[in-house]
Amino acid sequence: MPIRVPARPHPHDDAPDTAAAFRELAALPDGPRRAALRDRIVEAWLPMAERLAGRFRSRGESYDDLRQVAALGLVKAVDRYDPELGNAFESYAVPTVTGEIKRHFRDHMWTLHVPRRVQELRNRVRRSGQDLSQTISGRSPTVAEIAAHADLSEDDVREGQAALESFTALSLDAGLTGDEDGYALGDVLGGPDPALDTVVDREAVKERLAALPERERAILYMRFFDDMTQSRIAEQLGISQMHVSRLLSRCCRRVREQVLRETEG
Repeated sequence: MPIRVPARPHPHDDAPDTAAAFRELAALPDGPRRAALRDRIVEAWLPMAERLAGRFRSRGESYDDLRQVAALGLVKAVDRYDPELGNAFESYAVPTVTGEIKRHFRDHMWTLHVPRRVQELRNRVRRSGQDLSQTISGRSPTVAEIAAHADLSEDDVREGQAALESFTALSLDAGLTGDEDGYALGDVLGGPDPALDTVVDREAVKERLAALPERERAILYMRFFDDMTQSRIAEQLGISQMHVSRLLSRCCRRVREQVLRETEG
């Protein structure tokens, strides 16, 4: 079955006349003849699929990859199209191919995974911003203007604008803007602060220390805050160094056991 280009004018010159080929394809059983006819139909419509892929060239994906995705969508359209429904193949193929390309961007191009609703908000906000930029000069459209144009709430617009930054991520090895010393973005990121554990420990023992007898609190303060030796503490309190050592050990053990008991409980 030859596939011919229609003689009558058509909105797109890449839309071949395959109506008869599709009717024949539907009537054929699985086999080499049907597979060959299917391949000819797909090949005839490839220019249309490549035209649709070209609409997405500026989205950060290579054109060759977009052509492959569009071709996959075209194959799906050919396999699922039913000529008995009476609709032209192009009216079915265009949304099928376009949907396949959009799914590719949604599933493979986002650096951060965001819900589909947020992705759709991003697209509506981006398109509305582009439309308004053509009519507003000297400034960017406001959130309120985008919301009115896209029929969205201002909170939805802000959420969509935040998603605009989620499509791609900046490498931690990227150099800092305006820096001449070779520092990368990763060099300015902080790390875990070991002092945070100290803060947690201090808060955990604060009430237990306050409940100790006055002399034991004084001994702990002189030893751990004034950094006094046990012999100096003993001299100042008029007791033996051995007594100071026993009091320190007893206080620390008691506080530790109380804190651990509260934590486990």
